[in-house]
Amino acid sequence: MAARPHVYDWTLPQWEAWVQAQGQPAYRARQIWEGLYRHLWTRPEQFSPLPKALRAALAASFDFQRLTPEAEQASDDRETHKTVFRLPDGPVVETVRMRYVRRRTLCISTQSGCAMGCVFCATGQLGLLRNLSPGEIVEQVLYYARWLRARGERVTHIVVMGMGEPFHNYDAILKALDILNHPAGFRLGARRVTISTVGLVPRIRQFARERRQYNLAVSLHAADDDLRASLIPVARRWPLADLMDAVRFYIAQTHRRVTFEWALIHEVNDTPDQARALARWLRGMLAHVNLIPLNPTPGYAGRASPRARARAFCQVLEQAGVPCTVRLRRGIDIQAGCGQLAGRALAARPRFLVGSRLTAGEGA
Repeated sequence: MAARPHVYDWTLPQWEAWVQAQGQPAYRARQIWEGLYRHLWTRPEQFSPLPKALRAALAASFDFQRLTPEAEQASDDRETHKTVFRLPDGPVVETVRMRYVRRRTLCISTQSGCAMGCVFCATGQLGLLRNLSPGEIVEQVLYYARWLRARGERVTHIVVMGMGEPFHNYDAILKALDILNHPAGFRLGARRVTISTVGLVPRIRQFARERRQYNLAVSLHAADDDLRASLIPVARRWPLADLMDAVRFYIAQTHRRVTFEWALIHEVNDTPDQARALARWLRGMLAHVNLIPLNPTPGYAGRASPRARARAFCQVLEQAGVPCTVRLRRGIDIQAGCGQLAGRALAARPRFLVGSRLTAGEGA
């Protein structure tokens, strides 16, 4: 028996076709759309503007939930909150909420596991389990949108930097983001979204040709091909010269700044020579470098660069005219930092089932 469609997989035109097939006027689709993305309704009976027969058809025809929250965790500083979701066929994904002074940012996943194999990344150490559908990506966002709305807050930014390589699931992530960006629904501004890739050159070029307004970040981590390939195996397929050509093409097409991400690993890629080589690649480019001291993972023995080495690396870039920021690590005590998401059981810290009354371990 075929699985029922997921309500969050469909675009507004698909809803218009469906309601008309039910013998209903097209404007009913807009009511469904607004119910899902403005009111954040989760059950067919909540769609009170719809006729009873159409509500019954919704209940009979669609799944309203594909992600089952299994456990939640909050960092000691209460600024980072992580949820582990179980997918219907068994794998898990993780989603992270980060609270800043003026922002409420979600880090969302596009795959369970990842095929890229980056050696310092816990998700890459898992291998790829499966891609997420557009609706499974959207559902992560709406779960936390409800969580924040209950506290008088809202999602302000999304970074597509969770489990998986977004451009390895290109069609699904772009469809999901377009759904969330739709002006009649959730209305999340495109420039409040950042998509991160390890450098899938053909997809960067496709993204550039489509001239979308979502921000692009590239996980670089090394400024020569041999070192980069030792950290990011997929770099053997697309050397730095090809990657940088694709990034320049993206900038020329969109006139948008690119962010380069660099996990600083002590005495591996945090040397002055690496900084100078990076500066040569980026000099004159519309770009910014985010330096993040490596977050620990069980499968990799490398250590985070000390703060002094991080600052020295940044100074080399700045002296060459390349903007640079040393980022603070967030949520590493709950394995919620960059490269740490692996869907592990949360046995070491407080665990609370969704729907129960969250106590001091909860991050609000």
